[in-house]
Order: sequence, then C-alpha cells, then structure tokens
Amino acid sequence: MALPTTQRSVFAPDARFFVITAIVMALINVGAFSFFAAMGISSFQAPVAVHIHAILFMGWILLFVSQVSLGAAGSLALHRKLGWLAVGWALAMVIVGTMTTIWSAQKAAVPFFFLPAQFVLMNPLSVMLFAALLIGAVAKRRDREWHPRLIICGMAAIMGPSFGRLLPAPLLMYSMLTAVFIGMIAFPVAGIVRDKLRYGRVHPAWWLGLVSLLLLQLATETLGRSAIAGAIYARTVVGTPGARVPGLIYQRPPFPTDS
Repeated sequence: MALPTTQRSVFAPDARFFVITAIVMALINVGAFSFFAAMGISSFQAPVAVHIHAILFMGWILLFVSQVSLGAAGSLALHRKLGWLAVGWALAMVIVGTMTTIWSAQKAAVPFFFLPAQFVLMNPLSVMLFAALLIGAVAKRRDREWHPRLIICGMAAIMGPSFGRLLPAPLLMYSMLTAVFIGMIAFPVAGIVRDKLRYGRVHPAWWLGLVSLLLLQLATETLGRSAIAGAIYARTVVGTPGARVPGLIYQRPPFPTDS
C-alpha cells in the first residue's frame, strides 16, 4: 500500500506526530543543557567561543520547532523562506561544532567515557550527517513524505550531546557511547513503528536516516579506535594541554570508582 502524497496527508493526519516529535527533541536538548547549568557544570563564565556555539545550537532548536510547526499548520510560504535560513544555519553549525570539538580536545576537556581520538572524529561526523540530511530534506522540499522525515532524522544525528548529559555516566561508564546511540536512533525507530502501524509499510526516508545513524556509530566504534584517529587527534592537539592526553586511552572518571 503506497503512502499518501497529498498535502493533507502530511499536514493533517501526520502533523501531530511530527510536531510532538520535534517538541520532545527540543525539550530533551533544553533539559539537558539546563541540567548542566543547574549543576554548575556549565557556566556563563565560559569563553566567547562556547557562547557562540550555545547560541547557534540552541537557536537551531527554536528554528527547528518553528519550522515543523509552520509546516504542520500549512504556513508553507514562511516555512520555505525560513528553510533557506535553516540551510545556512546548519552549515554554520558544522563549522562551529567542529571548532568547538577541536577546542575541547585541545583543552583536554573530552568526556571520560569517550576515547579522545573517538570524540574528535565523532562530533564532526555527527554534525556533518545532520547537515547532509537537512540538505537532502531541502532537495526533497516538495515531497511531503520525504521532507519531514529527513528533517527528524537529521535532528536525531545531533542529539548525542544532550543524551550524553542526561544519561547516568557513573552507572554506564564506558557504555555511554552505545547508550547515547540508542537514544539517537529512538526517533527514526519511532517513525518506522508509526508508519508500519498507520500505513502497513515504512517510508524509505526512515530507513535512510536509520542506516545513516548506524554507519555513524560504526565509524565511531571502528575508525574512532584506530591508529588513523589517533594520528588525527595527535595532530589536532599538538602544542596544547590535550597533547598530554593519550588519544586511544580512556581517561579516569572525575568521580570515585570501585576499580
């Protein structure tokens, strides 16, 4: 059975799913970073570069929810105009996100549950996947089945930092990467289940998003542990405090452990 392709099919019956999913994603992001601020882990005393990163990424959350809501409400003229802003915003996020990752590695501020070399590789790949799926969604902007699904999948690609802040690191320890990945794929999986229940088949956009995230995880778990990643890390942190941190060895947790 083919999925419906009319405007009404997405912006009436499916509107609630896409809007609720977008709001849930936004709340997870806002909640995660607010939690760190409340715990005193994040601070407004951070360097200017960190504030630029925060403004850019949190601004994206607002733009993301606004765009999904406009599309669901049928306000397509404004939705399309803001779509071009979203593309430029996403490209800026790739640049700033990558630079922030480099800065964290150079400051020896990589979370303990990632290998430093893995972290330097994973974050840029995540934000580049986000941008690629978003650009794909823009290319498919007139296809009202592909477009919203690719947007959700693209957003899922950058949910890692939020889950990394909300999940209990003392309990999960070095399994955090897997736990974060499960959180990220929960969104395309929810779309797959919903399509199957509603239409009897799954739209290929969900499979594309899920496979993309699986490949991201595979690259992180394999290439991220390789000598290649170690060499990239070493070149990235040369001459900085991060150079004293081995790229392919987990760091000690910042809290007491039984080991």
